[in-house]
Amino acid sequence: MKKILSFAASALMLATTVAFAQDKHSFSAADGKIVWVGRVLADEAGNVSGDWSGIYARIRFTGNSIEAKVSDTKKNYYNLWLDKETWNEPDKIVTITGKDTTIVLLDKAEITALCGKKNAKPTSTHQIVLQKRTEGEQGLTTFHNVIVSGSLLEAEPLKPRVIEFVGDSYTCGYGSENSVKTDPFKPETENCNKSYCNIVARYFDAECMLVAHSGFGIARNYNDNVKGWYMPERYSQLYDMERESRWDAAKCTVKPNITIVYLCTNDFSTDRQPSKSMFKSNYITLIKKIKESYGTDHPVLCVAGKNDFLMAEYIQEVVKDCGYGNVSFAALAPNVHNSESDLGASFHPNYQGHIKKAYNIIPYVATMTGWDITPEKPIR
Repeated sequence: MKKILSFAASALMLATTVAFAQDKHSFSAADGKIVWVGRVLADEAGNVSGDWSGIYARIRFTGNSIEAKVSDTKKNYYNLWLDKETWNEPDKIVTITGKDTTIVLLDKAEITALCGKKNAKPTSTHQIVLQKRTEGEQGLTTFHNVIVSGSLLEAEPLKPRVIEFVGDSYTCGYGSENSVKTDPFKPETENCNKSYCNIVARYFDAECMLVAHSGFGIARNYNDNVKGWYMPERYSQLYDMERESRWDAAKCTVKPNITIVYLCTNDFSTDRQPSKSMFKSNYITLIKKIKESYGTDHPVLCVAGKNDFLMAEYIQEVVKDCGYGNVSFAALAPNVHNSESDLGASFHPNYQGHIKKAYNIIPYVATMTGWDITPEKPIR
């Protein structure tokens, strides 16, 4: 029997402590003290698997080293922060590849360098955030064990606010760490943490869950690639790259407060667009799935990108005709960011471009949720 976990893996309390050499102790990745955010699966053996962009874990421990036993079907990159908020640059970028590999997340020297000698003792308490910065097509990661030199502690609990984002390459942070728009895409420069979605979530001090894949749209994928499989279908999946996998919202202990859908750039790519009837039908199907997952009153914000005014017209008709309440429309105008310094690899927004997108989306979120906007609070 396997258990689908979304937003938190806190229910599997296994006998997970195993004595290790040199006073190291191993705990299963599904230990209830670890907080997982995103669509992941925990099995009876204590493994936690996921491939969606942006899945992350908070792990709190005592000691001056932390390792993980992991497997990956390809090669993924993870942001790691030690005792910091995630708006900071990561303290380390961790590469995960291979099968049943034990990797050092932080050793004593690294913790000493980051925290100082007095905070790198065997009894010191630390917390890391480990976030998948690359998307599903880069591979599925399975975490088997977490190994610390001291003890595993209860991580900071889930925040009261949770935002779900459904999107494409913009949501994945495709090319967001590059500053040259003509540079080709590389997995190393993809970082969802610098995408508008995590920026918006940080502003509201909310957890962030992504259901996003580059090149996909509502009824047409980029340049008509991969026909017959679009984001409304992908939204039902537990794993991004496993079409037959199924995610069950009823098993999620924590629900998002709002879902933001930022799609359709690929639908209107290469100077083409899908038929209006197919587009509306597919978009309404997606809204229906979201509402069935979280309730008919659940707020859904439908964002139109800056690429095509016809896109905005299509989405406005969807909002008008979907038959559900609490569904709103927002549009980003062509000049929301510029086409030079605000672009990264493959003409996608870089971090600066994403900050400008976030500035435009934040007021809609505040209005739909009732959350306050604090003028002096930085957007980062």
